[in-house]
Amino acid sequence: MDLNFILLFIDIIHLQLPDFLGGGHQVLGSDDPIVKGIILSMFAVSGFGILLNLFNAAVRKKMVDQVKLKRIMKETRSWQKARMAAMRSKDQAKIAELGKKSSYMNKMSMEMMQMNMRPMMITFVPLILIFYLVLPQLFSYTVALSPIPLNVIPGDMFQLTCTAAQALDAEHVCFGKENGLYLWAWYFLSSIAFSGIIMKLTKTSMDLS
Repeated sequence: MDLNFILLFIDIIHLQLPDFLGGGHQVLGSDDPIVKGIILSMFAVSGFGILLNLFNAAVRKKMVDQVKLKRIMKETRSWQKARMAAMRSKDQAKIAELGKKSSYMNKMSMEMMQMNMRPMMITFVPLILIFYLVLPQLFSYTVALSPIPLNVIPGDMFQLTCTAAQALDAEHVCFGKENGLYLWAWYFLSSIAFSGIIMKLTKTSMDLS
């Protein structure tokens, strides 16, 4: 399993929080943005997403020992795979033997987590500043259009696109823009789309395959 997506999601998870928890993705944007036009906005926001990934990759490359990280990942995954195989075959002797390494493996997993979280402590503040101080001044509330609704998670905490009801509300930022992608949502999707490519190019990918 490639952990690139998980790490990026953790790094920018605050962007989809509701207003009372410090998010407010539905109000980010400007009534009179500096960057006008949906095509230009789409590419410009994607550019910010690429820059974010390049910044994250540079920080990870500087702060994380990639050789050690991948060695730990390979070792823990091999142990987990062997343990699951022993449990499926009900090989009690093998289970007991592998169980003796549980403490060591837990220690390795904790070290791996700390190595992955350390760069996020550096990237978090610049991301916050860019997202809440720069992007809302440059772009409108919605910066792209989707051919289909992307709100697959029930509720309004993780809305990517404007709903039909919002598009009919003259006082809503989505008025006349059904399936319009919010600024935060397009930024998030652009970051996800380019993360794997950039991590592989910079050799900071966590994919062992």
